[in-house]
Amino acid sequence: MKIALIGGTGSFGTALAVRLREAGYAVVIGSRDAERAQAVAATLGVEGATNEDAARAADFVVLTTKADGAVETARALREAIGKTPVLSVAAELSFTKAGVLPTSEATSIAERIQDELDAPVIAGLHSLAASNLGGEEAPDEDTLVCGDDPDAKAAMLELAGKVTSGRAIDAGPLASARALEGMTAVIVNVNKRYRAHAGLRVTGVH
Repeated sequence: MKIALIGGTGSFGTALAVRLREAGYAVVIGSRDAERAQAVAATLGVEGATNEDAARAADFVVLTTKADGAVETARALREAIGKTPVLSVAAELSFTKAGVLPTSEATSIAERIQDELDAPVIAGLHSLAASNLGGEEAPDEDTLVCGDDPDAKAAMLELAGKVTSGRAIDAGPLASARALEGMTAVIVNVNKRYRAHAGLRVTGVH
């Protein structure tokens, strides 16, 4: 399976690229700038291309762009993505003196991306920090995945289970993405308060 990481030259995209490559996936990093994508990809041992070419060549697309550009990027790549399943990892956060707050938007980024695409959208990996994902070993934590398309979600659960040493857990329909994206703010606050690199563990699930 070939995975396209759209906007994959950032810290999360590069960390995920390495984990996916180590798990045996073919990976192509996308960027608006093909030369930048190819330069970054060369250091990671994967392919590099424009976002559009990466999306067209993939069996699964991961939107790793920053939250403020995720929906617009999806809209621009609608034709290139076609029916290829998409994973949304973005979460909108507000950094205030009181702490990090989740978005006040009524719908999740993942749901807004779904409105822009013909492909099924899955949400997940929000609790995985780039620093944890990019460590020497896979992060020892669980990750939550939600979506409405059973086949796309099953593929994403398999993928997610290979980038951590914990479990990939089905968190229900795409509407649950609102909570998963909000959980990112909680984890960032915990990390700031305790100077930690916290992740999630779900108990009682076997």
